[in-house]
Amino acid sequence: MARMNSTSSPFGAVGDVLGQIWTNATTPVDPPAQTVVLTMCAVAFLIVAVRPVWVITRHVITIAHEGAHGFAALITGRKLEGIRLHSDTSGLTVSRGAPRGFGMVLTAFAGYVGPGLVGLGAAWLLRQGYAVGLLWLLVALLGLLLLQIRNWFGLWSVLVSGALLVFVSWTLEPPVQSAVAYAVTWFLLLGAVRPVLELQVQRARGRARTSDADQLARLTGVPGLLWVGVFLAVTVGSLVVGGAWILGVAL
Repeated sequence: MARMNSTSSPFGAVGDVLGQIWTNATTPVDPPAQTVVLTMCAVAFLIVAVRPVWVITRHVITIAHEGAHGFAALITGRKLEGIRLHSDTSGLTVSRGAPRGFGMVLTAFAGYVGPGLVGLGAAWLLRQGYAVGLLWLLVALLGLLLLQIRNWFGLWSVLVSGALLVFVSWTLEPPVQSAVAYAVTWFLLLGAVRPVLELQVQRARGRARTSDADQLARLTGVPGLLWVGVFLAVTVGSLVVGGAWILGVAL
């Protein structure tokens, strides 16, 4: 009987695929032309600014928002019990631990600033030339998040987002992959700001009494409006710094 070699075995094929992914992800690529970078910024801005499009794409920001809650809970020693994503673009992250203290405060704080900070990290990777690596890293993060999803809509949202990134990262040409990576990064940076503004509009109308800002107010005694101001400062700051990195502007 002929011996199956490693390259023809299922494990060998998987190893080859993973090796190719690793090579692509860790190989720097040249940045696209400045016109492409600016075009991707304009596309991301329109996606965020045009309401009929935003109500769909906002689900991506919710994924990052709830993922940030979950990450903060884990690093502060809280027990993460699950994440739910809803069709109205809201979400819920449930963790168990002390009802007050640093862990609870950081967990509540992380949501609204999470998308902007993820976008800032993405901008740094683009600055280093790892556009393809960024796409695969986002796929990996979505895979980890998937383990914590506890409802069908959330499962569908994360799977679709991950599948689209895999399609781009595995099948398209490097220039297109790079353009998509820039578009995603611009979207995270720009899209992080709008929910903060929407939050304050809802708070002013008395419709967000259980918001992260109001939870933080109850936990710390600092007024919710000030927490909204901090959210805005962090997200706008991430946009300014990340945008400068992307555009190559020296601060």
